[in-house]
Amino acid sequence: MNLLTPLDLGALHLRNRIVMAPMTRSRSDAAAMPNALMAEYYRQRASAGLIVTEGIAPSANGLGYCRTPGIFTDAQVTGWREVTDAVHAEGGCIVAQIMHVGRVASHYNKPEGSETVAPSAVAAKAQMYTDAAGMQAMDEPRALALEEIPAVIEEYREATRKALLAGFDGVELHCTSGYLPAQFLSTGSNQRTDAYGGSVENRARFALEALQAMAQVAGADRVGMRICPGNPFNDLSDADPQETFDYLLAQASTLGLAYLHVIRMPTGPVDNLALAAKHFAGCLIGNESYSLQEADEAVAAGELAAVSFGRPYIGNPDLVTRWEQGLPLAKFDIDTLYTPGPEGYTTYPAADHR
Repeated sequence: MNLLTPLDLGALHLRNRIVMAPMTRSRSDAAAMPNALMAEYYRQRASAGLIVTEGIAPSANGLGYCRTPGIFTDAQVTGWREVTDAVHAEGGCIVAQIMHVGRVASHYNKPEGSETVAPSAVAAKAQMYTDAAGMQAMDEPRALALEEIPAVIEEYREATRKALLAGFDGVELHCTSGYLPAQFLSTGSNQRTDAYGGSVENRARFALEALQAMAQVAGADRVGMRICPGNPFNDLSDADPQETFDYLLAQASTLGLAYLHVIRMPTGPVDNLALAAKHFAGCLIGNESYSLQEADEAVAAGELAAVSFGRPYIGNPDLVTRWEQGLPLAKFDIDTLYTPGPEGYTTYPAADHR
């Protein structure tokens, strides 16, 4: 099977081409702390060629959902070290996905003293769950002043430094799903008239500067980026996603990144995989609803270097072995995707591999 062959993504050494996709699972505590339960969850799935963690906030302002982790305190670094040690003990490779949610936030889910910021003071027309008050409208953000933006870029740099201290093998910039870099990229959420708004060159500036800051710390060959042009999630809209990503990827391709992680959208406004292949010279990881056969064929054809899987990894911690041995996949419980505690998180058993 082509998916079971080794792969080098920049400085990342994968023993197979089956990637565990980033998935928010809401198991950290109120202080955005990773914990032993999370270490066990990732350890169970360490046979993946690469694990991309759930989104990790680079600052308190970067938090927005309930019970999601950060990497902006020394204690969080120590907690993540427990996770990376557990994965490495199983021979795995793991990168931290850095995710600043920007306007996709509720103050009910944010620590005291933090705020919700974005390119412009335009609220996302959507709701999110809070433990404190149930479903709530997302906050109206405060627009970042021009002189504040370098400090936000610095958050990505510092988060990368802390990720390496925590033992991560690399980092991934979350640049889709309506979060801060995507908010800067998109005309619907970016109404600025300064150096970070208006033209595509200006709107792409934030994401490119974040990538450059991360690469300066980790080396570009340990940095990836996740994209999904045309994705409307979290009330994101852009007048011309083709033009936006033509430019962004052409510029990103010059940085020598380890990989580009592309979410396909068969019914979207852009052929994301074709766009990525056209403009990005490095390795591509494909994502979204691939079957085993389809993924293996895409790798065999040279269309993708690897394929990431999300939902299959929820109920199948031993996904690689199940596919290797032709064993059936277990289903997962949708009701425990985001609930606290081990149930539906670390309680899925491995198959009988006899």
